[in-house]
Amino acid sequence: MSASTTTAAAAASCHGERAATLQQSVQAAGSAGQSAALARLATDYPRGPHDQPQTMCPAFGSLRVGLRMRRTATILSGSACCVYGLSFTAHFYGAKRSVGYVPFNSETLVTGQLFEDIRDAVYKLANPAEHDAIVVINLCVPTASGVPLDLLPKEIDGVRIIGIDVPGFGVPTHAEAKDVLAGAMLRYARHEAEAGPVARPRGDLGEGPRVCLLGEMFPVDPVLAGRLLAPMGLGVSPQVPSREWRDLYAALDSDVVAAVHPFYTASVREFRAAGRPIVGSGPVGVDGTAAWLEAVGRAAGINESQIGAAKAAALPAITGALAGSRINARVTVSGYEGSELLVARLLIEAGAEVPYVGTALPRTEWSEADREWLAARGVHVQYRAALEQDVAAMKEVRPDLALGTTPLVQAAKELGVPALYFTNMVSARPLFGAAGAGALAGIVAAQTRGRDRFARMINFFAPSAKVEAAKPAAPVAAPVTPPARGDLADAIGN
Repeated sequence: MSASTTTAAAAASCHGERAATLQQSVQAAGSAGQSAALARLATDYPRGPHDQPQTMCPAFGSLRVGLRMRRTATILSGSACCVYGLSFTAHFYGAKRSVGYVPFNSETLVTGQLFEDIRDAVYKLANPAEHDAIVVINLCVPTASGVPLDLLPKEIDGVRIIGIDVPGFGVPTHAEAKDVLAGAMLRYARHEAEAGPVARPRGDLGEGPRVCLLGEMFPVDPVLAGRLLAPMGLGVSPQVPSREWRDLYAALDSDVVAAVHPFYTASVREFRAAGRPIVGSGPVGVDGTAAWLEAVGRAAGINESQIGAAKAAALPAITGALAGSRINARVTVSGYEGSELLVARLLIEAGAEVPYVGTALPRTEWSEADREWLAARGVHVQYRAALEQDVAAMKEVRPDLALGTTPLVQAAKELGVPALYFTNMVSARPLFGAAGAGALAGIVAAQTRGRDRFARMINFFAPSAKVEAAKPAAPVAAPVTPPARGDLADAIGN
């Protein structure tokens, strides 16, 4: 490793000057022998209009996946400030376990001692009585410097060693970083299963074909999905990301994989290598549930009469829940979780007007059915949406409620527009089946009632300012005319 490469790598960290751009980081990593790894990341997770992540540090996604798994230890290799921020966030989310850290300096980076230190740490931590796997995550500087995690042993005394690179200049969002680790674990587990017998998951999965749900979702939703699938004789496997290593085998052994969150590109690749069919979307609303049951049933080889029975059992209850939970409001939706299009579908079926949906995630084939459904109803769907595009759309649309990220919510409230943080308020509710159909109406109604309160607060704290939001707001029940799709696209810079 050359000194020039190390210097460029240091510029890639948060200690570097602002002039340390994405291109510098990529060039440094390429010079350090990481071209193939970066090419794979660029293919799996194509970047959008901005050259740096606008969500939290992407590595948090991989860290979260590992910390939620039983008997799995995590070691971070990166700048001390990055590791501090990531470990703080991890404990904020209640991981209740330590995060390993291998420090470095310019000398250990240049001489290759950092890799030796990481290997020593892995050997010290590899205790089969405590761990099934150890995950080592390279952050920006070690990735750009070419620290070769692929040279770590694949297992030590039966403890699996998973080394991944999750640089901010290669993985656009922390949501996609979940897939980086989930895909790497699935690949390891698939090779184990191909080599011979593997451990069974905890508990009894029952007999018959099973469906694996792909993506982190509200804990009740897998249970609800199981009830929807039961009339077809289908069960639900442990989902991915998984809660422990042995669940990966059961997931790979599923008959169908449902890519509810459609950005798990590496994970889909491993399921396909295992010969598993993939279906997209999810059981949201009447239309979404009917289409999803049909797609899953056909992929599993279920006959049409059983598929019809599953729909007959589910759809009346969903129709009733939607009828009793009407939403009469204009809502914009934006976020980085992967369920933004599903939430928009549910809102529309409940009566809401949704002119704009922005997601920080890329367009994939697994969200096409949702995109087409929304587009047919005049919704502008913005993939790889930047914060600036979400804010521009919110200002143009002037919704009764904006669902989005923290900075979007802040911008909306400054204008007197009621807003909710998507991750904490929307993702923390069920989406599937009848339970999902009635989950959003209450929070939408509660928030839209507060619009006048926002206007009064703005006028109180800035009485001399010209505040657009202080104008009398139209009643929620009043008919609204959305801007033409072309006008909205111009407003957000599409």
